[in-house]
Formats: sequence, structure tokens, C-alpha cells
Amino acid sequence: MTALKVRDLLATKGDPLQLEALTGESGLEREVPSPEVSSPGLVLAGYTARFAGADRIHILGETEITYLASLDPAARRKSLDTFFSFDLPCVIITKGQDPPEELLTLAAAKGIAVIRTRLKTAEFYRRLKPFLDDAFAPRTTVHGSLADVFGVGLLFQGRSGIGKSECVLDLVERGHRLVADDVVHVTRRGHDVLIGRGHEVSRHYMEIRGVGLIDINALFGVRSVRQQKRIEVVVQLEDWDTSREYDRTGLDGQETELLGVSMPLVTVPLNPGKNLTVVCEVVAMNHLLRYSGVDSAHTFNERLIRRMREKRELQEYLEEDYE
Repeated sequence: MTALKVRDLLATKGDPLQLEALTGESGLEREVPSPEVSSPGLVLAGYTARFAGADRIHILGETEITYLASLDPAARRKSLDTFFSFDLPCVIITKGQDPPEELLTLAAAKGIAVIRTRLKTAEFYRRLKPFLDDAFAPRTTVHGSLADVFGVGLLFQGRSGIGKSECVLDLVERGHRLVADDVVHVTRRGHDVLIGRGHEVSRHYMEIRGVGLIDINALFGVRSVRQQKRIEVVVQLEDWDTSREYDRTGLDGQETELLGVSMPLVTVPLNPGKNLTVVCEVVAMNHLLRYSGVDSAHTFNERLIRRMREKRELQEYLEEDYE
């Protein structure tokens, strides 16, 4: 992941967050090492024993600026000396407030950027946090195709040329939606949510061998594509191997891991005549059923066990009936 710098924050979110740099170019090349944002708290009062946020962006709201204004010049200088003794990424002042002159002087001397926003503190936190979470989110790139089938994100993987793109193309023709083909950028949100999207250049284009590049959006309309989708099931396409045993009941569900997140894995062996598109639609619908608490394989297994138990009890009864 490319390091996030204070300059990047200004360039990307400068207008939406109404940001202006009060210290010019000073400190703009500093890296922001953490997605956490906090206020200095008691550090301004001189208590530093519990201060653990030196790697965070620090926000000075109305409370902090008012507190600094209430101090005499010597006490204010001492408070700011303590605050800027930490190697902070940057300091942001909310509500368009004017900071004390000593704050700007000390920050410039330390090479720490001071930025001001006209937004209120709570609103600024709310808008900044999603940007930082996304910037620091674990991410990777996988070879495959991603489609939205009945609202379920299916990630198709398999060897090159096995038919991933053709399968997704058939799904699109049946009314489902393409998210990405060939290259899928995956980002983890929180602990267990994986979001997939296509490359910004090749997004919604597909390469069909023998035909070439096609534009799905232009051919099938805007309803046939999505910008991003949560990945919920991985569909592994494989050549049929007669020496291998494939799962025929679904009782022993397979799983795979991507960016530390476990998700269902369905292996589909390919042989001539198999209706792969319908199989993939069933994979999506079966996932929806399991999500709603209905597991067809386990339900059938319980029914079979119950029937065997009833038959055994009947047999035992007949064996003990001597009349």
C-alpha cells in the first residue's frame, strides 16, 4: 500500500472537507501512519503519561482552542511545547477557528502541518473516518471475474482460458451484472467484508477469445454492470478429473481465505454439456438460502437419518411381536 501523506489528504479531500493549510508547504510530505483520529485531551494540560496517539491526526475543536485562549502567554507556550514534543502527522482545527499565533509558529518550526476546516468537529470526524479507513484497508489483486448474481457476489477463479469470462458473459445475458473481468481489485472493510471492483481502465470490458474486447455497458446497458460488489462466494472452475472425488452432498462445505477472511468455496468441475450458467445461479440461490437459515444438504441428511431410525424401530417392533 502506498503511504498516505498529508499532501494526499489535502489533494483528495481538500474540497469535500473544506481544508486549507495554515502553515503553507510545511509538513505536507509527512506520512500519516494510522487511520485513527483523536483529540489531544489532557496533553494540553501537561498530562502525557497516557498519551498514545502520537501517530494519529489530531483535531483541535472549539473546546481545545478556547482552553488555549484562556491561558496566559507563558502557560500557553508551555502547553503547546508539550503538545508539539510528539512527532504528530498533522493538526487540524475545526469550525474555521483562528489558532493562537504560538501554535502556528511552533508547528512550522517542528515541520508539522496545521490545517483548518470550516466543518464542525463531529461532522468532520464523520466525513474523514471513511476516507482513512479506505486508505489503510488491506487490499490485493486477484485474477478472476466478479459478477452479481441474484445479489450475491460470485468470484470466478480458475486457469487462464477455462471459461470464466464466457460464464460471466452468459450470466449478464440472463440479466445478472458484471463487476470486473480478468483483474479484480479486492479491499477488506472491517474484519470480514471483502469488496471487489474492476481496474479503472478496463472496468466493464471483457476479453472473449476469438471475438476480442467488448464493452458490456454499451452492449447490454447500464443495468448490466456494477461499480463494486461484496465478494461472498468463490467459484473455482476446474477441468474434470476422473481420478478425483468431488463433493456430491454439500455436507462438508469447502472454504478459502482471502485477505484473512474465510468464505465459502464451490468447486465446479467442467465437462462437455454442463450448463455452467444454471449451476452458478443455483450456487447463488443456495447461498441465499443458507444465509436465511435453510441448508438443503443438512435438511436432507436429517430427513434420511430420521427415516432410517423409524425403519429400525419398526423392524425391532416386528421382531418382538410374537402374536
